[in-house]
Amino acid sequence: MISGGCLCGAVRYRTDAEPIITRLCWCRVCQYFATGNAAVSTCFPSEGLSVTGELSDFVSVADSGNRMHRRFCPVCGTHMFSEAESRPHLVFVRAGTLDDPGLAQPAATIWTASAPQWACIDESLPRWEGQPPPPK
Repeated sequence: MISGGCLCGAVRYRTDAEPIITRLCWCRVCQYFATGNAAVSTCFPSEGLSVTGELSDFVSVADSGNRMHRRFCPVCGTHMFSEAESRPHLVFVRAGTLDDPGLAQPAATIWTASAPQWACIDESLPRWEGQPPPPK
């Protein structure tokens, strides 16, 4: 079982699924969430993810054109999940919310064209300047 939660503990989640992929995202929106850095998100099947506690939902259209739901704890503001309406079977969990963040082993870097000049991008990982193919 994989579990996690927000900073204040008001929101908790768990899943029995294995992670599909972890990506470092440099899109401009993720830079806001990650205070100027890349956001590290681990993809899981949305089926079987159980969440306790209230979440707020910020809806926006990403640079990819996907309508996104970015869910966060309304108490402490921790960003928890990102979901594209075009891929309802997948949920991206912010790696910092995992009880064991060591589970998040980045496998790719995406939206590198939006990264600032000072960004430290791991050259050993596959990378895309924009939207990568969706995970399977």
